[in-house]
Amino acid sequence: MPIKLISMAMLVMAGNVASPAFAQDLSCGELANSYGPFDYRNPQGRLAVVEDNHFKAVVEVLAKGMTSSTPGGDIDYTLRAFPNHHRALLSTIRLGDREKTTKPQGMNYTVECWLERAVRFKGDDAVARMIYAGYLAKIGKKDQAKAQLARTEQLAASNPFTQYNIGLVYLEMNEFELALKQAHLAEEMGFPRTELRDALVKAGKWADRPVSSAEPAASSPAASASMR
Repeated sequence: MPIKLISMAMLVMAGNVASPAFAQDLSCGELANSYGPFDYRNPQGRLAVVEDNHFKAVVEVLAKGMTSSTPGGDIDYTLRAFPNHHRALLSTIRLGDREKTTKPQGMNYTVECWLERAVRFKGDDAVARMIYAGYLAKIGKKDQAKAQLARTEQLAASNPFTQYNIGLVYLEMNEFELALKQAHLAEEMGFPRTELRDALVKAGKWADRPVSSAEPAASSPAASASMR
């Protein structure tokens, strides 16, 4: 069974730092909307209005729609109001998988477009970019996925949660050296989860980080004598 990203509760704790403006791709539609668009990370009281009417649990788990015949219509509304709504983005991916289509029923855009819109709207949202990268890797767009992950690494430079998840996506892509780098980075930041290390060990790709040449060598009689 493929290793999945750790829980969204952890992902949404990812820190955000300022990022440069990125080129916009309007092939997935304008972001302007009759309500919004608003930042999912800073909804200022607006999120409940949308979720109470369009994104309760029955929609999130794809059981049924609330104002439309399918959950796709309500997720569509949610993502037009909050383009970087992390949970709605994940539901969109699952809906595409369930319907075996790139454009789920009731939605105006493809799954990939919804993800592109999220990072176009808020380029500094590390979680949205992580979700986008995971999807790109899943559909075989490896180079694009790696580009998104590289940006995510910059955004979450000091956040172990996101750095660890980057490693899991690299693992899914069989980019073992990059996954190993992320595993070491997360461990050095004090992140306690071991699934990434365990998977690398199982695959025969784990290696301890070499001791830096700037660090003192392991103690030996000769070294001890020279230090006295």
